Amino acid sequence: MVTQKLTFHINNMAYTINVDDSLKTELTRYLQTDKNLDTRELLAAYIRVSQEHSKFKQEIEQISNKIPSC
Repeated sequence: MVTQKLTFHINNMAYTINVDDSLKTELTRYLQTDKNLDTRELLAAYIRVSQEHSKFKQEIEQISNKIPSC
């Protein structure tokens, strides 16, 4: 597992974290690393990810309900 440093600039403060490639891809889907982000942009990204998670969870539950129980 290769880790990389990833820096986000939020409200004019830099936050650097170490992440692997797959997590970096997910984090940078909605959060840009080349500009300063404000709290509103951070909240919007959180809401988008939460919506995706909720939809994915519902799909998994629907699939699970179709599997016959032993």
